[in-house]
Amino acid sequence: MAEDLVLDTAIRDWVLIPLSVVMVLIGVLRYFVSKLMRSSPVPDAKVVREGQIVLRARNLRSAANFIPHKSFRSRRIYYGNEENGLLYVPKGQAQNAQAQMFSDPNMAMDMMKKNLSMIIPQTLTFAWVNFFFSGFVAAKIPFPLTQRFRSMLQNGIDLSTVDVSYVSSRSWYFLNLFGLRGLFSLILGEENAMDDTQRMMQMSGFGMDPTKGLSAEKDNLDIVQHEWVLPKFEHRAEAVLRKIVS
Repeated sequence: MAEDLVLDTAIRDWVLIPLSVVMVLIGVLRYFVSKLMRSSPVPDAKVVREGQIVLRARNLRSAANFIPHKSFRSRRIYYGNEENGLLYVPKGQAQNAQAQMFSDPNMAMDMMKKNLSMIIPQTLTFAWVNFFFSGFVAAKIPFPLTQRFRSMLQNGIDLSTVDVSYVSSRSWYFLNLFGLRGLFSLILGEENAMDDTQRMMQMSGFGMDPTKGLSAEKDNLDIVQHEWVLPKFEHRAEAVLRKIVS
């Protein structure tokens, strides 16, 4: 049977609250440091042009049924024909993502800065928490939980008799590390509240080939089934008016 523990108020004052405050301050400080280290490169005209082409083709797909079939067909040929279409990319012109990364040293430098601004504070903070606060039972969740949550909430405490609702200091650190995005959105703004999971996802997509977006949009535009809906709107409006008059 799980044991009920009486948590000392000193643990709240000297472990729980300082750890939470430090995690918030480190997150804010890391944001401003990464903002200072962030470079502002001049956007490539080719990349901007390709992005605008993809956006226009996407708008054409979404509003395809509001233009006549002849107009849609001419626009689709204008974007997707294999001679001079805006979305067509010849096989020899597809840029290698790895070559693009090494050809621009600023991209590699920005990636290294992002890695340093994320890994170094996490390493130092985890070492600080593991040295000073290891083994503490910091808090208790006010509702029962199943045994599946024990490894997540009681990291660093190897006692199977302790109830699952108790949270260790190390687990509290991880909960603050990945769960403060809502607070950062209030402090720094919604666009600046980027958690570490999103940073890892962005870094995993580093060096993607921008020409793949053109090819994917061309394929999406080729499979669009056009059906002009405006004549149906006229008949529908006429039927509604007839009901109102009668």
